[in-house]
Amino acid sequence: MSGLLKEFRDFAIKGNMIDLAIGVIIGAAFGAIVSSIVDDIFMPIIGIIIGGILVGTIIGAVASKRVKMTEMPQMVALYNGLGGGAIALIAWSEYREWIHQANEIKDLSNAAFGPVGSEIVAAHASISVSLEVLIPTLLAMVIGSISFWGSNVAFGKLQELIPSQPLSLPGQKIINGLLLAVLIAGCVYLGFNNDIGDLNQPVFILMLVVAALLGLGVVLPIGGADMPVVISLLNAFTGLSAAAAGIALDNTALIVAGTLVGSSGTILTLEMATAMNRSVANILFAGFGSPATGGGGDQEQRPYRSLNAQDAAIALAYADSVVIVPGYGLAVAQAQHTVKEMADELEKKGVSVNYAIHPVAGRMPGHMNVLLAEADVPYDQLKEMDEINPELPQTDVCVVIGANDVTNPAAKTDESSPIYGMPIIEVDEAQQVLVLKRSMSAGFAGIDNDLFYNEKTAMVFGDAKQTVQDIVTELGNL
Repeated sequence: MSGLLKEFRDFAIKGNMIDLAIGVIIGAAFGAIVSSIVDDIFMPIIGIIIGGILVGTIIGAVASKRVKMTEMPQMVALYNGLGGGAIALIAWSEYREWIHQANEIKDLSNAAFGPVGSEIVAAHASISVSLEVLIPTLLAMVIGSISFWGSNVAFGKLQELIPSQPLSLPGQKIINGLLLAVLIAGCVYLGFNNDIGDLNQPVFILMLVVAALLGLGVVLPIGGADMPVVISLLNAFTGLSAAAAGIALDNTALIVAGTLVGSSGTILTLEMATAMNRSVANILFAGFGSPATGGGGDQEQRPYRSLNAQDAAIALAYADSVVIVPGYGLAVAQAQHTVKEMADELEKKGVSVNYAIHPVAGRMPGHMNVLLAEADVPYDQLKEMDEINPELPQTDVCVVIGANDVTNPAAKTDESSPIYGMPIIEVDEAQQVLVLKRSMSAGFAGIDNDLFYNEKTAMVFGDAKQTVQDIVTELGNL
């Protein structure tokens, strides 16, 4: 992961360029399909396509400009869903085109031959859609629909439009299994009935709906803490559906771009699952992320220690080495620039400053890297988990800013905890720990953090940005 995350800013730019390319190719492909159906009104269709591109460009540019960095994961999920939805609609459009051709053959034969027209149609019934085209079309329809609806659920959970905890019906796994069986059976039926006279649009639409229900049924039971992995996986799905659509349309550019997105998304998903010491299947089907008491007990009855900004500044100023551990709370407070100011003040006093980056900190891959890069934090100060953990026992002070679950010692010590076995940044090994947090509330996974009650830990309560600014002021006075 180290090379990937250190170059995340460049990777993100390239990824967005690939997504843009896919969007342009999808638009062109969709326009080609529509124009082939209505050649007699080709010019108006060109106008519609250009108008659609302009409207989409304006909406996307305005939304991207206004979105806050903390809302970037939601936007990624939303854009990814739109890509999957577009692919599913293209697959449906292609299927409709074949039905349209079958109807044209029937109408022409009846008009030309009258009573014997039915025999001509029967003769053409042997004309079939090639399975080399039909199968990728069905795959694009299924995967695109799953990605669209699953991504919208991920967006809703991250935006807190729907509860972030797992939501499921009794017997949800059985329901999902039945939906998958129906989906497979329906696609097999469509594949076997590929004669141009046997194409069945109602069944195709039904499969679109079943795929949508499966997308909802798979993602709703997943807790909000696992949404970064889910978004990465759904991004891979969208890429694969785009590649399948490219095969159906014989579009090389769409095949290449979709394969790139699908393969990179798959690799990133596996890397993130490895970083959490869990399998992708466990993330999808275990229902992790629900409120839990493991690793925390009743936090109201557990003692903890707190400091003010002045005391925290003194502890930092007299340290030889400081490691800053950023998390989603840093993004919410938009404190990255203030944290950089604090690091600069410490370096002026001869303190060594580094940043510990957990692979799944925040709500999307590389979230912390992007935030810190925005504040011009040098890349060589960003240390990956495996690199920084051996150094923490020799670290004087760890400053945890908005990171919760990825620093929870329960992952190492409490077998009853849902995060047991997940690799963490072992800040509890440092000589002293300062946790900047608004309150003692649990993290996004709903798990109480044992770190808060460690004898080495001192809580510094308040808004992260304001608290860090107060520490910077106190450092300047020392």
